[in-house]
Amino acid sequence: MTFLWYLPNQVAPGHRGDDAGAGHNSLERLTELARLAEDHGWGGALLGTGWGRPDTFTVATALAARTTTFQPLVAIRPGYWQPAHFASAAGTLDQLSGGRLLINIVSGQDNLAAYGDSEGDQAQRYARTREFLQLVRRLWTEEDVSYAGEYFSVTGSTVATRPVVREGRPHPRLYFGGASEAAQRVAATDADVQLFWGEPLGGIAERISRLRSLEDELGREHPPLEFGLRITTLVRDTTEQAWADAETKVAKLAEAAGSRDRRWFKAVGQQRLLELAERGDVLDDNLYTAPGKYGGGGAGTTWLVGSAEDVAKSLRKYQDLGVTHFILSDTPYREETVRVGDQLLPLLQEPAA
Repeated sequence: MTFLWYLPNQVAPGHRGDDAGAGHNSLERLTELARLAEDHGWGGALLGTGWGRPDTFTVATALAARTTTFQPLVAIRPGYWQPAHFASAAGTLDQLSGGRLLINIVSGQDNLAAYGDSEGDQAQRYARTREFLQLVRRLWTEEDVSYAGEYFSVTGSTVATRPVVREGRPHPRLYFGGASEAAQRVAATDADVQLFWGEPLGGIAERISRLRSLEDELGREHPPLEFGLRITTLVRDTTEQAWADAETKVAKLAEAAGSRDRRWFKAVGQQRLLELAERGDVLDDNLYTAPGKYGGGGAGTTWLVGSAEDVAKSLRKYQDLGVTHFILSDTPYREETVRVGDQLLPLLQEPAA
């Protein structure tokens, strides 16, 4: 299994309850968080993207240079990047870091016009993502690539600095998210890892079954699709303390709910989270849905709450469904990188009972 954390690649301080001190996104602060992740059991961390945030690739390059095993999971958007430019940049960073780069392809809402992109309908958006994925794979593994698609084209293109190749790893692993039917069809044929947000076990099982069916139906050419879970894990010494702290944090989120970014509410995945909250504040054993009403939308707005043993038990159930990649987080990031790494990860890295 792969265990990754999350680094707050943000301009504004105080992301989801993080400490709001000066220099929160300085190189020193981000390096400290990356090294803490490295020292406390994490394989690496997701770096989020979006127009107006620090450039994700630049941040990942700086952190890779200051760490030794830390794997940056770099979120990128087709449209912000042209495929050949991206393939070259990613190949270079992968070489410089000794093969530590991971990629998260994002096709969701953003301020596209600000960087010269345009918004098509959902079918166009995911058709473009499919072309991007297919072309980037070819540029990483072939020479003299010519390609003429509906959205992208190259002629005689060779990426000079290739990614590191290891057994089972021809290039950086491509993570991908999306809950719509169009997104699932792209994942089934062209992604390496499908990321789910924190849904109940039954919903995840249904989505895995659907994706497996799509792999067969659409004729997947790559190794079988793998599955990942992006979720907040609020871990405390006791179950009671965890729930008391969770309820306090949600009350604070509710006070600030007026600042939510309404773009999130168009997304199919976000609608799924809001529907979960309507079913009840707590689903399964300890999946807390109430934060999804107030937390600004997007990934990480459902929480697994409890002692380390409680949360490990719940994550094991996702593992039993076939989930092998976990991207966890909680705030304040400095303290929780250590707490969750030290208390939760050892329980998950032991063989299952």
